[in-house]
Amino acid sequence: MKQLLLATRNQHKKRELQELLSGMPVDILTLEDIGPMAEVEEDGSTFEANAVKKACAIAKSSGILSLADDSGLEVDALQGEPGVLSARFAGEEASDEANNRKLLRLLESIPDNKRTARFVCVIAICNPPSEVTTVRGECAGKITRSPAGSGGFGYDPLFIPCGYNLTFAQLSAAEKNKISHRSVALKKALPVLTKYLTDEI
Repeated sequence: MKQLLLATRNQHKKRELQELLSGMPVDILTLEDIGPMAEVEEDGSTFEANAVKKACAIAKSSGILSLADDSGLEVDALQGEPGVLSARFAGEEASDEANNRKLLRLLESIPDNKRTARFVCVIAICNPPSEVTTVRGECAGKITRSPAGSGGFGYDPLFIPCGYNLTFAQLSAAEKNKISHRSVALKKALPVLTKYLTDEI
């Protein structure tokens, strides 16, 4: 059975991928399952750069086919910010609430029809030593004027996806996962993973 190493300690991400790859002969590992490994600094200027850096560093260190992702929120009225700085928009140790407050403050004078945004997720798959493929998933929507909902995390209480009247934080996890940027990226990654894991390339 082949192994696939996720560049994360998040067990939710592991379960998500296990469901997507169900029926395939693969043993999915996270960083919790292997020995100590140096943290990879996410200092790239794009989601692609960060995802590739993480995937290739983990693949090189472990010798295992590796998958990494980087994601965040791009707001049109802010020229794509917070972007790669989404998790630390209000500072290095900022909470989700602090990041949300800063975003709402910056958008205070922006009319409703100009509050368009998108969540972005880039997945990089690295086959050691350095063969790498990236895929990108997006979910378009708009930013509310105040938080709504208690589910999800990050900017979910402020983001209403296109075609909905509820924020990500108000949708059920199952509903959100059907349309999320990460779900779109994972579906695009599936053919790439299938080829590696079944020796077709």
